[in-house]
Amino acid sequence: MSKTRHFVLAAGGTGGHMVPAAALAAELIARGHSVALVSDARGVRFPGLFDGIETHIVPAGRLSGGPIGWVRAGSVMLAGRGMTIKLFKAQRPAAVIGFGGYPALPALLGAFALGIPTAVHEQNAVLGRVNRLVAGKVSAIATSYPDVERLAPKHRAKTHLVGNPVREAVRLLRERPYPLLEEDGIFRVLVTGGSQGASVLSDVVPDGLALLPISFRRRLQVTHQARIEDIDAARAKYADLSIAADLATYLPDMPEQLAWAHIVIARAGASTLAELTCAGRPAILVPLPIATDDHQTANAREMTQAGGARTIQQRNFTAVELAKQMQKLGLDPAALENAAGRARSCGRPDAVRDLADLVESLDAPHAPNLVGAARRVKFGDQAAYA
Repeated sequence: MSKTRHFVLAAGGTGGHMVPAAALAAELIARGHSVALVSDARGVRFPGLFDGIETHIVPAGRLSGGPIGWVRAGSVMLAGRGMTIKLFKAQRPAAVIGFGGYPALPALLGAFALGIPTAVHEQNAVLGRVNRLVAGKVSAIATSYPDVERLAPKHRAKTHLVGNPVREAVRLLRERPYPLLEEDGIFRVLVTGGSQGASVLSDVVPDGLALLPISFRRRLQVTHQARIEDIDAARAKYADLSIAADLATYLPDMPEQLAWAHIVIARAGASTLAELTCAGRPAILVPLPIATDDHQTANAREMTQAGGARTIQQRNFTAVELAKQMQKLGLDPAALENAAGRARSCGRPDAVRDLADLVESLDAPHAPNLVGAARRVKFGDQAAYA
């Protein structure tokens, strides 16, 4: 076993940043290390992710609102940087790892000031704003996709493809077979728009499923996660269309729902894609059109090109188009199981292990290096082995 060390993880804002950070924290603790979290007030609101882990809340501004907003954000960031410098002088972490988003920036700035080794993890297929801002200074960059947009070729030597860590309950789904689908059996559909739901899914999915052949429609069992303001209307619509459906604003048993799903209709957030590909579940993906740098479309590309998903841009996401894609995937059990296998081929179930290996190497006397085969990462039209 490697020597015991202390690591600080910096994440916050959304579940997309917090879930992989929590997965890494659990892995590092299992290896005998100690872990602390630096976050903002939003980041600590997720129940159960960092129970029992020392947590520090620091202010983090957001670079928006024009020159006045930038000045205000800079002042907040400097205050957060000062707080983390004091914290790191007291705790002497072996490394600080950021997971993107503005709440990670003060901790990374504090680490830079003290010469502490650093890494960032990028969950999306487009390097995020904060990770782009610090890419030149961090010791290592961990990516979730082999093709990462807005990642400069000059950073290739310190870039490593590890994947996006998922919860252990999701990782274990990889050991379970795709659920048996008989020609006249129940066909389970899981609809999820991420932690906040998605109104467009509640508007379109019931009408799209209603256009399916009646023999297929009668087999459907839908589990639909919806926004609180949409759930009553969506529930009434399913009932009017005689489609069996369970609706909720939050699905606490998401891994089990995913285990039994034959197909998933979802947004294309990083955590969603990581879970779908780890479990091997075919999907119809509707990227969020206002996502920064259109990163959800980029996220969906690998799984779609592999044949494990169909991507429909929201402007084209109609009941007719959904029904057409559902029939292409769902009416042929062999084709659907093949799509499940292709989705699975994109999964990186060892992401948390590989990320922890990288993190442990940060304060070694040599440059960070993952154990095992070289991992190919693309930079625009160029490719490198990290």
